[in-house]
Amino acid sequence: MIKRSFFERLTGASSDTFDSFDDVSSAIPATRDDSSNRPDKSLSHPETPDDTSSVHEGQLPVDVYQTTGDIVIHAFVAGVRPDELSISISRDMVEIGGSRAERSQVSAPDYFTRELFWGSFSRTVVLPQEIDVDAATATAKDGLLTLTLPKLDRTRQTKLRVKAG
Repeated sequence: MIKRSFFERLTGASSDTFDSFDDVSSAIPATRDDSSNRPDKSLSHPETPDDTSSVHEGQLPVDVYQTTGDIVIHAFVAGVRPDELSISISRDMVEIGGSRAERSQVSAPDYFTRELFWGSFSRTVVLPQEIDVDAATATAKDGLLTLTLPKLDRTRQTKLRVKAG
């Protein structure tokens, strides 16, 4: 089975390529069938029972930027309680995971459009610079997760005194 791209699933287009406009007109059906007024199955969520594709984990979109002393990561986690998030950090990588549970039960045929992602999600971000793991902070407000990761200063030097023992 060929896996269709997000755009193909969203629009219902196929991945066939055409050489000219004449080829396109032959690919368009002349009449619409009776199912045209039913909800589009291509827009249904991958985890709906009537879909035969495998259940997959969503990828959490993030913004990553730097300030003078920090690397900052923003991610929208609306609908997820802070205690349902899992954040794991090391000096050069951050892993964010969680699950968004659908609170209302609506049967699949009753949907006209279904674009929100429900289920587990994760994201691994490789950091451009090492960070101080112990000084990192995470806050969530209004559905926005903000990770503030202080940069390690590799050029910083200190004098070490030897104690007589």
